[in-house]
Amino acid sequence: MSETPTSCSMIHPTSSEGQVSFPRHLSVTHPVVAKRISFYKSGDPQFSGVRVVVNPRCFKTFDALLDNLSRKVPLPFGVRNISTPRGRHSITRLEDLEDGESYLCSHSKKMQPVDLDKVRRCPQPWLSSRALSSRVPRSSARAAAPGMPHPPRRLMVFRNGDPKTRHMVLLSRKVTQSFEAFLQHLTKVMLYPVAKLYATDGRKVPSLQAVILSSGAVVAAGREPFKPGNYDIQKYLLPARLPRISHRVYLKGNAKSENKKSGNWKVSIITSDLPNAGTSSQVYIVLYGQYRSSAPIYLYGTDGVRFQDGQKDIFTITVGDIGTPFKIRIGHTNCGPSPSWHCKEIQLQNMNSRKEFYVPVQRWLAQDQEDGGICREFPLFNKGQSILPVTVYEVHVATGKLWNAGTVANVYISICGEKGDTGSRQLFTSKSSCNFLRGQTDTFFLEAVHLGDLYKIVIGHDGLGPGNGWFLDDVVVKDPTTSDDYAFFCHRWLDQGEDDGKIVRELYVRDNSISSARQKVELQRKKTWAAESWKFMKGNTLQFYSRLTRGFVRLHPDGTVDANGEKTDKYGLFDVVFNKGNICIFQSHEMRHLFLAVDNGSVTGMAGGGAPTEWRVLYQPSRSALLESVMVPGHTVSFNRHGKIADESSAGYADLSKEFVIFVKGVFHNSAVVLLATSLCQALCLQPDGTCTGSGNQSEKSYWKVHKISSGICMFESVKNARMYLRIKDGQCDGAGTGDNDCHFKIKKNLENASISLESTKSPGLFIGLQPDGRAKPVIYTKDENVCFYPQVIQFGRENPMGLSATPSQRGKKIQESKNHKESQEESEASSLLISAAAKETRHSQSRETLSSEDKWKVLVLTGNTGTQASVTLWVYGDEGVTGPVSLNKDSPEQLFLPRQEDEFQVEIKNIGEIYKIRIGTSGRPEWSLQRVTMQHIKSKKILDFVANAWVSQIQADGDFVCELPVIKEGQPIFPEHLSSVVSCCYAVSALEPINHVIDKFEVEAVSLGKLQKVLLHCEANDESQYWYCEKVVVREPSTASESIFTCERWIPFMSQGIIYSEIELYLQEMQINHQEEANDGDWKVTVATRDLENAGTTATVFLYVYGETRCSGPIILGSGKHQLFNPNSADTFKINLEGIGEIYKIRIGHDNSGKNPKWYLDEVRFENMATFELFCLTVDSWIAEDENDGDIWKEMPIVTTNKVPLPVVVYEIHVYTGSKPGSETESNVFINLIGTRGDSGKRRLHQSKRNKARFRRGQIDVFSIKAVSLGKLKKVRVSHDGTGPGNGWFLENIIVKSEEGDSSQDVLFSCNRYLDEYQDDGKTERELLAESDHGGGGRMGSAVS
Repeated sequence: MSETPTSCSMIHPTSSEGQVSFPRHLSVTHPVVAKRISFYKSGDPQFSGVRVVVNPRCFKTFDALLDNLSRKVPLPFGVRNISTPRGRHSITRLEDLEDGESYLCSHSKKMQPVDLDKVRRCPQPWLSSRALSSRVPRSSARAAAPGMPHPPRRLMVFRNGDPKTRHMVLLSRKVTQSFEAFLQHLTKVMLYPVAKLYATDGRKVPSLQAVILSSGAVVAAGREPFKPGNYDIQKYLLPARLPRISHRVYLKGNAKSENKKSGNWKVSIITSDLPNAGTSSQVYIVLYGQYRSSAPIYLYGTDGVRFQDGQKDIFTITVGDIGTPFKIRIGHTNCGPSPSWHCKEIQLQNMNSRKEFYVPVQRWLAQDQEDGGICREFPLFNKGQSILPVTVYEVHVATGKLWNAGTVANVYISICGEKGDTGSRQLFTSKSSCNFLRGQTDTFFLEAVHLGDLYKIVIGHDGLGPGNGWFLDDVVVKDPTTSDDYAFFCHRWLDQGEDDGKIVRELYVRDNSISSARQKVELQRKKTWAAESWKFMKGNTLQFYSRLTRGFVRLHPDGTVDANGEKTDKYGLFDVVFNKGNICIFQSHEMRHLFLAVDNGSVTGMAGGGAPTEWRVLYQPSRSALLESVMVPGHTVSFNRHGKIADESSAGYADLSKEFVIFVKGVFHNSAVVLLATSLCQALCLQPDGTCTGSGNQSEKSYWKVHKISSGICMFESVKNARMYLRIKDGQCDGAGTGDNDCHFKIKKNLENASISLESTKSPGLFIGLQPDGRAKPVIYTKDENVCFYPQVIQFGRENPMGLSATPSQRGKKIQESKNHKESQEESEASSLLISAAAKETRHSQSRETLSSEDKWKVLVLTGNTGTQASVTLWVYGDEGVTGPVSLNKDSPEQLFLPRQEDEFQVEIKNIGEIYKIRIGTSGRPEWSLQRVTMQHIKSKKILDFVANAWVSQIQADGDFVCELPVIKEGQPIFPEHLSSVVSCCYAVSALEPINHVIDKFEVEAVSLGKLQKVLLHCEANDESQYWYCEKVVVREPSTASESIFTCERWIPFMSQGIIYSEIELYLQEMQINHQEEANDGDWKVTVATRDLENAGTTATVFLYVYGETRCSGPIILGSGKHQLFNPNSADTFKINLEGIGEIYKIRIGHDNSGKNPKWYLDEVRFENMATFELFCLTVDSWIAEDENDGDIWKEMPIVTTNKVPLPVVVYEIHVYTGSKPGSETESNVFINLIGTRGDSGKRRLHQSKRNKARFRRGQIDVFSIKAVSLGKLKKVRVSHDGTGPGNGWFLENIIVKSEEGDSSQDVLFSCNRYLDEYQDDGKTERELLAESDHGGGGRMGSAVS
């Protein structure tokens, strides 16, 4: 009998933090003094320890050892302290470590001992290093480059749900012109309509480029969802080794060839018997062998449910001849109601050779367990060969800093090395709370069997979600086994609407991380010069600002130069009189005979030109420039911190000013055309719908014409769309201004980076800012880059810089010279990595064509017997948004909308989802008979019909200028699920004194709006005789007999805070009192009385909470002071329903502190049961304001009844302990909610500290007090902050709440010792803390982390 070899593969234990640590063996080739030491984790007996060789060559300092251990020992804040095993003695020097001993690691000074004997009995991690014979030189591993010729790729295409139906497809140019063309080709090949593609593991393949992530096979489907199956491509492909697998020497016993049967394997998988260990997902495995790997093989059967708790499942699979297996990957698709899975072990047996492998897994495959991985890899042990270690690769993904560079799509990566690949893995869990944000570097941990030297990655996303485009800067993969870093440089878009449209890219490793970093810096310099080079055109007048001296460079009449000038100093102006590339000559603007020059190694003023006056401008990535002498290379203009010319005695580079911020005079002269750049290649741009974005291209549609109003105040008109101005209005920032005061902006110049910020003159303090996705919005000024715009002059205004006269011909010559300069600049850099402006414009024009083909619709409008010459406007409604208004016009408007004529238009419709209705209307006056509107998608040919047969006229039919039409399919209107086909009638109730009450009825026909939420009333009045008093608006739906009431009860227009308003929004207030209505169960009348004091009213929105024995009512919005409620000496009455709340014992009333005058003096609140007439009068008689009394904007009052003693109002004193470690403090607004046996206090802002003026400083104790109706015994608190302000993260040690109630008192401790920080710990900014015990002292707790 032949012996059946059985091999055992050990797994790595997992620490309590869910991270895996692996030892590192150093190959010692020189005799050095070394200590072999074991390090264990404080208080964690499950962590099996790491063994480290400590010698002077590896660790020169003790800190270097701590940093190395931080990567191996999973601690929240890294290894910061080392002690002896019992934690009694700290180790602070390398010399204190003893050879062969064991030590504990911790991130704090406090150590928790562990039983080392118990830890050592745990299974150890793999200890074998890589076989040296299997290592391939890195140069050979990187020999594959993108430029090498490759034959056309073959693709195996399976039919969805039927793996036996398959076809091999050659990806030639003919069939891959577009994704739609490829689907049509597959339809012909598969002989059934193909509408979607999936990878073999069930992920959707959204584009042609994403096929590269499919491992050479895809599943073709129609409209049905993905059906799992055994889509194994290996049995149909010729054997081929994995890329970059090195040649290995095997023992003769293992080198014999295997026949076809050798590809049959018996697979046994045992699920753990832990609770909920089973899974509803589809499980798959991938085997990697000496020659190649298998495809994902799905394990399913027909004899019952698989992979349940404690169950053993056995399968027989065929993988073909893959050679000697060396690793296995197992995972699942994360689908079904309970996808999490805990696998106990895997057993493999070759059906021919009877060779067996045993893998004790004992790991979770779940996104909510351990490290969130749903895929695991394990090495397989072969006799005579070293076992490959499992490595946790650290993947750093840097998203670019361009606006809208981030993505919400799912990102996948596959890392390829000389020993295989990781397969496609989703980058799911990182250290950041939100992944792939603009300018952010996310760190992921990817566990895999060691891949050897890495040579490429494949990275991409699935294109799902809004704003799915992504600008990837670079990826760095760190290998902890070899301590090697691999850099993969991208700096391109992965976006179907940008660049080349690809959303998947192959990136090859850079030979040297240092040279890669230098290349990035050099590329950044080239891009910065391309963006700033316009400043050095001949004829421009410049100023040079020094950040160190905070002054401008001056050239004095005596020829001396310093950097202490003011902004208005006449000697600080220089004219560019010569320009060739980046070589310039600067002439004093005030003294024409002097030039900035270098003479005898010193910077000075020199009469006449020549070589000493030539300067080379070297731009830095920080948008500052160095001026280097052309005659004396390496000699730059330098000043010391006192503004004097620096000499060789200057004390260090930090005390020198060599970089200057460049300013151009006359940028915002009247009629100038400028570009407001938001980054090196983006600009503020007006969108077709009137909104503005900072992620626009630097092209003509981003040009703005300057209209100078007065000194420092301008308007900006779109050049592409005349008479559309940049503005801030009603809390919005857009380009739909008409040139009124909303469009006036004060220009604030930022000296540190030569940018400007635009402040609204109508709303001082509001600036144009940018959100991360690039959308413009009004913001309060900060020094962040979201309010910074970098102007570029396309055409100077009527005045030359600094008042020099110029004839129109000279000005035209200057503009032409500017254009020639830019063209030459583009030609000179065309061969570099930098994309020139012309290339960018071409690229984006192509991108727009691609985008337009996706989003363009053909609109056909059929006119009836009566045409119109009025302007026609279209709105298109989808279930995710609205597009409009879209003007339907052409070059010859008089030929449009003639009787019985069909007019055709093309419109662009983006991101509104499934279209369900349109609104079409005219500008009024001429009547129009509309028969039908048809919309056809340009690309998919999808047709939507809208049948009208209606008049759009004021004198015909219902007299409406607007007509709404639903989509008609098979003669029936189609609506989203939340809408129904209803026609609404509107009744407006009005009264004009002294005329009696008049009811005006109107019918408004519209596609159903769903549940009504608000009504907007507008009344234009030239004088008081035209004012209108509206009592209420009632909207009835005839089909349902339902009625919505919107109470007004005021004159329109009306005055509030000294401003006259012609519009008012009425919200659906079901709680408003109607005295003629019958009372329902639980109806209460609430009367809120405001005191008769000046400024006692509020502009804020008022909220009410009512607490009963059964439950709390939750926030009831009583209304806003902006709508004429809560005025001084007034009583506002509301109806609320408190059914099921039980007997009322307290209320809380307050406001959101919004509006111009939020402070409020509340007199009393009255509650009356409308059924029993039971009445409660609650006297408040107090200000509710942050700047009055105790600064609280909430008041609580107990209910007083005849048969019960009311609960007392208790003052709770809150002691907040901020941590003492660096970075513990916060400037955010902190909130707390106390929760006891009698309810909660509500969310209160900790506003006024009794001890400190500045709150929540590092190591500080702040004391606050809040008043609340007795909460009983305190159980827990919820503490949070709003994340505003710089340094908003907060380390909270603990909270002590003290209170006295009658003869008793309680001091309750709530420990935290954690960060409330989006970027620290678990990323949470709100924590719920449970009461630990009563605490008698008021000092800092001894258990707090120091």
